[in-house]
Amino acid sequence: MNQDTSRSRSGILKAIGPGIIFAGAAIGVSHLVQSTRAGAGYGFTLLIVVLIANLFKYPFFEFGQRYAASTGECLLVGYRRVGKWALIVFALVTLGSGMPTVAAVTVVTAGIAANVFTGVMSITMWAVIVVSICMAVLALGGYPWLDKLMKVMMVFLALSTAIAVGAALTKATPAAFKLVPFSDWKLPFLIALMGWMPTPLDIAAWPSLWMQERTAQTGHCPTMREALFDFNLGYIATTFMAIMFVSLGALVMYTSGIEVETKAVPFAAQLISMYTDALGSWSRPFILTAALTCMFSTTLTVIDGYPRVLAESIRILRENKTTNVRQWYWVFNVTLCAGAVVIIAYFMSRMTKLIDFITIVAFLSAPILAYITYRTIGLRTLPDEAQPPAWLRTLSIAGMVFLACFSGLYLYGHFS
Repeated sequence: MNQDTSRSRSGILKAIGPGIIFAGAAIGVSHLVQSTRAGAGYGFTLLIVVLIANLFKYPFFEFGQRYAASTGECLLVGYRRVGKWALIVFALVTLGSGMPTVAAVTVVTAGIAANVFTGVMSITMWAVIVVSICMAVLALGGYPWLDKLMKVMMVFLALSTAIAVGAALTKATPAAFKLVPFSDWKLPFLIALMGWMPTPLDIAAWPSLWMQERTAQTGHCPTMREALFDFNLGYIATTFMAIMFVSLGALVMYTSGIEVETKAVPFAAQLISMYTDALGSWSRPFILTAALTCMFSTTLTVIDGYPRVLAESIRILRENKTTNVRQWYWVFNVTLCAGAVVIIAYFMSRMTKLIDFITIVAFLSAPILAYITYRTIGLRTLPDEAQPPAWLRTLSIAGMVFLACFSGLYLYGHFS
């Protein structure tokens, strides 16, 4: 019995990695920027919106892990099995969102770096440094470095943020818990908040590719139970951190009436002040490190994820003809990073507008990607024991309806 338990624990430890990296990709702009803005503008009112978005998107991210664990294939192969059109649609969405997304996460990271080293250089130069470091990490260490860095960063961020929220709660006044009437909610911001909460659906395929890398690293092929444990651990972490950042915005900024800055460097300074107001000035170096760690982890995973799925999509669309996936990976990597720096140079004074635009596009494309992923999990290639339970299928259908209805409502309001 003890030997079986030991094997089970060993298997879970070897499987843990892709879910944590997924959390690193998710806990970034959607949390530090959008969740904080939700708390600052609406108090705790939009916490229910954050939780609903996490709930209704859950099945489509879970399906990716489920498919990979049961078939040994990445989710992109499943998209191709649905039809060539499905993989092409996914690849086009990924290609269109990759560059502005890399720009959005990089500009926030650069803004925090500029607050750490005040007056040293421009935000654009910091962006160049950030993407260069990320590219160097991926070139020198590949997945193993990514895996190790993310585990350390996520633990550090979770602890520091939980401490900050706890300290802010001790100073909270009843005004912090005052709810905003539904009539005062702004639909464009709601869509922007949900678009990247916890993260856009176009990264649903990423963990399945990271799972293959983790298997190659450890030599252990995870069981369904182990793979889902890893995924759920990461997903719970993303939801927990979203709650924490909404709480910080509500407890520190909502009651003070502070307007959220729209430029990268002032916003980063505002974010750091939010923490230090809760914990005290002594915590500033600690918090700067935590915030920089959070956004650097997101930038690192995004710079790895987009080129990885695009390169693999090309290989699959070419029907396994000779394709140098590694070469394509670096072609996309360099192109996306260079384009992101150009976008930052143009949009650095309009950070929140850039983020709102990207997150709204992400939400509008979500119903299509959700449908493709739902079709994939229904393929006959999945054994009966790997099929999702009835409650999860029901939740996925409800999620597609939810995403489609809100997208339609936004489009109707925008064009009417």
